[in-house]
Amino acid sequence: MSDTQKEEFDFIKEKIKSKPINKKRIVKQVIKTAGLGVIFGVTACLAFTLLQPVLKSALEEPEDQAFVIPRDDEDPDTETETETEQQPMETETEGEDTQEPNTQIIEVPRDLELEDYQELQNKLYAVGIQANKSIVTVTGVKSDTDWFNSSYETAGLASGIIIAKNGQELLVMTEKKVIADAEAISVTFQNGSVADAVLKKYDGNTGIAILSVPLQGLDELVANNVQAAELGNSYRVAQGDVVIAVGSPLGSNYSILTGNITSINNAVSTIDSSFTVFTTDIVGSSKGSGALLNLQGQIVGLVMQDYSSQGDENTLTALSISELKEIIERLSNNQDITYLGLKVSTVTREIEENHGLPRGVYIKSVEMDSPALAAGLQNGDVIISINDQEILTVDQYEQYVRKLEPGALVRIVIMRQGLDGFTEITCQAEAGILR
Repeated sequence: MSDTQKEEFDFIKEKIKSKPINKKRIVKQVIKTAGLGVIFGVTACLAFTLLQPVLKSALEEPEDQAFVIPRDDEDPDTETETETEQQPMETETEGEDTQEPNTQIIEVPRDLELEDYQELQNKLYAVGIQANKSIVTVTGVKSDTDWFNSSYETAGLASGIIIAKNGQELLVMTEKKVIADAEAISVTFQNGSVADAVLKKYDGNTGIAILSVPLQGLDELVANNVQAAELGNSYRVAQGDVVIAVGSPLGSNYSILTGNITSINNAVSTIDSSFTVFTTDIVGSSKGSGALLNLQGQIVGLVMQDYSSQGDENTLTALSISELKEIIERLSNNQDITYLGLKVSTVTREIEENHGLPRGVYIKSVEMDSPALAAGLQNGDVIISINDQEILTVDQYEQYVRKLEPGALVRIVIMRQGLDGFTEITCQAEAGILR
């Protein structure tokens, strides 16, 4: 068969052509896909926004809240006025001559019996028993070796005061000397339960230490019933006030003593600070610790026998709690207490006139190995300004130093006496931490 005849029988002929592009359809598809993407994104964003608080609270651990202690009014004259009952004035009604008989009820005083004294004592001790719910026994255990190279353990004991309870921990205030160099720290609650504790911060000047006791793993009965102590206003304490000593004023914990404030005018000068010391007629132990309470059960003094004067070791003394609140707050918030290393006093106008000293803060002594010593400050210098801020009183000096951060550079202007009188000198110190 010829080629011509073959072409006649070839009734199927194919030729593949490219399909024409439908631009309108592609544009519609792109717009549709983009629209679905936008809808999905908006929906996902809205859902995440609504669920974020729930997921955050469920997955993340709660953040620690700052522990804040309200400051007290230092003016003792602003006392709460007592309300006096006033008898209503009698008015005469015109035209009425009727007089009612004067019926006054006269209370006949009765003699006090011994039972009345016992009842008063019971009420005082009830305040102490309630306050003991905020008291724990702090134990610091450390290892040592004797002359024969045999290892042994020693334990320091003192009372601790629960000052705060948040969702994660208990904050316990105690004395640093009890847990100095301790390898393990524990607290024992009133019901005998024992829990491990960790040192947060301590002040090398006052010796106050703050411990942390995690609530997790704590005995459920203790966690529910333990309560934080209430810090009162010690600026209202007056000579003759009745106070209650709790903690371990006799050396054994949960003992309760009662007595009176005998003096509020004593003060102790420490490094960069000065504190009011309350003396009492309460006979305690020279190693006693704890707190002084007012009749409302509020802590007004921190028993620290290290600050008692010679001859008063057997009577309880306490530091004014109002003057310690800023230190306690900073330690509880895991902040260090800065220091320069000076013991100072105020140069009053009378001292200025009688002794010829310039107004300012007189340096009584400079601590060894302190930032102040490294800066070249000396005994007898008078500080007149710190970082261009005028310093005229010890209170101003204390407040300024406490606001400093560790490592901060401090420009101190002093007046130093020489052969030709006083000369102004500028020194620079670096705020440190007293260990």
